[in-house]
Amino acid sequence: MQIQDLPYPDPGVPDVRSGPRFLWWLWRNQLGGQLKSLAWGLLHFVSVSALPFCVGLAVQAAVDRSGERLALTGGLMLVCGTGIALGDTFLHRAAITNWITAAARVQQLLARKAAHLGSALTRRVAAGEVVAVSTGDVEKIGWFVEAVSRFTAAALTVVVVCIGLLVYEPALGVIVAVGLPVVALAVLPLLPRATRRADVQREKAGRATELASDTVAGLRVLRGIGGEELFLDRYRQASQEVRHAAVRSARMWSLISAVQVLLPGLLLIAVVWHGIDLARQGRITVGELVTVYSAVMVLNYPLRHFEEIAMAYSFSRPSAKRAARVLSLERSTATDGTREADVPAGDLYDPATGLLAPAGRLTAVVCGDPDAAGRLAERLGGHPAEPDRSVLLGGVPLDELPLDSARTAVLVQDKDPVLLSGTLRELLDVPASGAVRPADALAAAQCEDVLDALVQGSLDAANPMDARITERGRSLSGGQRQRLALARSLITDPEVLVLDEPTSAVDSHTEARIAEGLRRLRSGRTTVVFTSSPLLLDRADQVALVHEGGVVAVGVHRELVEGEPRYRAVVTRETDEELAAADEDMLLDALQELEEIEESA
Repeated sequence: MQIQDLPYPDPGVPDVRSGPRFLWWLWRNQLGGQLKSLAWGLLHFVSVSALPFCVGLAVQAAVDRSGERLALTGGLMLVCGTGIALGDTFLHRAAITNWITAAARVQQLLARKAAHLGSALTRRVAAGEVVAVSTGDVEKIGWFVEAVSRFTAAALTVVVVCIGLLVYEPALGVIVAVGLPVVALAVLPLLPRATRRADVQREKAGRATELASDTVAGLRVLRGIGGEELFLDRYRQASQEVRHAAVRSARMWSLISAVQVLLPGLLLIAVVWHGIDLARQGRITVGELVTVYSAVMVLNYPLRHFEEIAMAYSFSRPSAKRAARVLSLERSTATDGTREADVPAGDLYDPATGLLAPAGRLTAVVCGDPDAAGRLAERLGGHPAEPDRSVLLGGVPLDELPLDSARTAVLVQDKDPVLLSGTLRELLDVPASGAVRPADALAAAQCEDVLDALVQGSLDAANPMDARITERGRSLSGGQRQRLALARSLITDPEVLVLDEPTSAVDSHTEARIAEGLRRLRSGRTTVVFTSSPLLLDRADQVALVHEGGVVAVGVHRELVEGEPRYRAVVTRETDEELAAADEDMLLDALQELEEIEESA
């Protein structure tokens, strides 16, 4: 896989049993790129390590005044330089390709999982954690996956050089062969503590990211209640914890780096000390001493990759663990379905609550518990939080349909819809039947003032459709965002449209016009609206009251207000005292009527 070929047609099914297993799965799935990186790495490292032998031969040729050997050595150095240049260039190219393709695979897996889970994702994992995994964690994971092949090339080069020194000069080669494993493995006792500190740092950084993301998302509300300073203090405390953890982690890694500098230096001193003694005794030549000395010096370069792989693994392991946790989440129901990918039509029925929304009618649902209303709305869309009896559309269980067909049949707009950044044209460019034009949907949702605000806020957009919407529509008011989201849902023209409090942030006059527009535009289509607004309820074909998990009353708004106290309590916001007083008045009126009947009899 090359960078220009991204995205992957299919990123595959990851092994998410643990963080290390996920890293191993990523490495195996780009084996071709890893082998390329290994081959170019070997060429580069071996060419670098061969230079000391060339230098030693050149020095000895100069000492022996042999022009032929000096010329031959110069040719060998030219070959090594060419190998270094080619190896370094293509190693870097292969390594970056491995890094980016691994990160892209993880991002595709996360995006697919988010689309697969839908709204259930943010109920089971904090939104800030998803952001942290898809940004910083992806980078750390890609770093380790890429570094494995370079580390392998460096380790093989060290082995080759040790064998070469043993063959070339056994007296000094033994010291190098014994000392290099000690140098390479000396940091192992320090790695567990460094890893723990790195885990703590990543954990605290993830919490700070979650806090920052959630604070920014709710900034408008925080300003409304004067809570900016409170959350600023919380984030300041979290950031200081991250700083302290980062300093503690950096101390360990600086100690590891110091060990990686100190021990090779001591090995070099030992080699030079013993080599000088051997040269004085005439057992080795000056060129051989220079060769061994240069080889030990150059070995510091591949040995650095031992430290890098340890650091990469320490930082990527918690990141891979978080990614694996998100990718291991599953829907409560299957997505493949057991029926053909057809979109059914007919009545929408929920056997769990007894709610029936007749086909082609506008049904309003009143529920005193907003959380229960949200869960019921998700059930109607085929996205239950827990396995249960499936909602039926035209007698067909939504659970038995493929996920795409179920989402095409029933569209659920929750009470907090999200507007993505981009132009209004891009926002409204959604899968749709084509029967509803954007202009008609915007008019039904009463978006005239929203269009004017978008044009005024854009310097180079005379057409509202070309005006840009900021991230989550932050430049718009809550009511304006809500109406744009409603227009987007109306354009899709699904068989069944479920709206959860679609007008909670607009004024009563606008709400009345939206109710009329919604009824007109959705004529002949099944629409379910969760609301307690009398303006919407009065225009519904039927109203269902859901209480304690079941439908307890069905009728029209005016009849339910007069004859159902529980309905009246939710719609009119009556308190228990007011309900008791109303019941008492009704009882007195009934007694008075009975007395009048008895007297007349």
